[in-house]
Amino acid sequence: MKGNEALAEAAIRCGCKCFFGYPITPQTELSAYMAKRMEKAGGVFLQAESEIAAINMVLGAASTGVRAMTSSSSPGVSLKAEGISYMAGSDLPAVIINVQRGGPGLGSIQPAQSDYFQATKAVGHGDFHVMVLAPCSVQEMVDAVTLAFDKADQYRMPVMILADGLLGQMMEPVTFPEPKTELPDKSDWAACGHKNERKHHIINSLFLDAPLLEAKVLERYERYKQVEENETDAELYMCDGAELVVTAYGASARVAKSAVTKARAEGIKVGLFRPKTLWPFPVKEINEACKDAKKILDVEMSMGQMIYDVKLATECRIPVEFYGRTGGVIPTPAEVYEEIKKLTGGAQ
Repeated sequence: MKGNEALAEAAIRCGCKCFFGYPITPQTELSAYMAKRMEKAGGVFLQAESEIAAINMVLGAASTGVRAMTSSSSPGVSLKAEGISYMAGSDLPAVIINVQRGGPGLGSIQPAQSDYFQATKAVGHGDFHVMVLAPCSVQEMVDAVTLAFDKADQYRMPVMILADGLLGQMMEPVTFPEPKTELPDKSDWAACGHKNERKHHIINSLFLDAPLLEAKVLERYERYKQVEENETDAELYMCDGAELVVTAYGASARVAKSAVTKARAEGIKVGLFRPKTLWPFPVKEINEACKDAKKILDVEMSMGQMIYDVKLATECRIPVEFYGRTGGVIPTPAEVYEEIKKLTGGAQ
């Protein structure tokens, strides 16, 4: 199944009842699939008049306690930033999918990974985080949708799936979970009708009293601590004894894995660290992967945005080199393999 369509089908099976979006390449198939399937699945699809309208519709739907989602590509997610901040400030669970394309500006419609900073550092104004998941296959995108909805509900926060045009457009075999029939009860906070049996639930991100807003932010960061402690995830591939560790996520990790496999077969002591969560970043996992490393090679389809988290997580103890392509150009396994040979001197 094509990645974009698999994301949509997975969301429906997870109990997503409201999808609000706006077409933009390379994620439009996701919206088109939702347009065909949502009504038949008992949900609502609406093509909004803009990305700004779409994210605010998600805010409204999420405030009633239903599972709601939107998707876009890079410039569209920029337009959604204000609404994402409002959702974080209102402690609302929702899922946002970014099928990245080249930038900045309108850039290109080709795959890229240049929205890492936006997703992990600056997805909106104010003191807040969103959980960021980074799948590297169509099957992982399906699994990420389930995880995203569940963690959004558990921690009452937006969760972003950071895909890219390569993953969105490629076709792979995929297995879907059975449709969810039971969803979390949100009646203790959602604005879902009180029937004069309880106090009104107010969904709001405006607090004019400064100490009250500070208390809200501090409480939210206590939840973020739990996320950082419990929700990191990563793949460690051939990292035992690796003197060079390649770090990569998403589609570029697929490319890097091929290069690492070839290099290992030739006796080069190299491994791959692939974060599956970008926020929180898997600090414990990367230090385990790099316990024998003398160098790190960061590979991205950008000018090197994850490299700062790699350096921070390893406390700059290990030199970090970078190889990347940008603007929609995809690195090849051969290119990464040559970088590995250059840094290691080849097989010993």
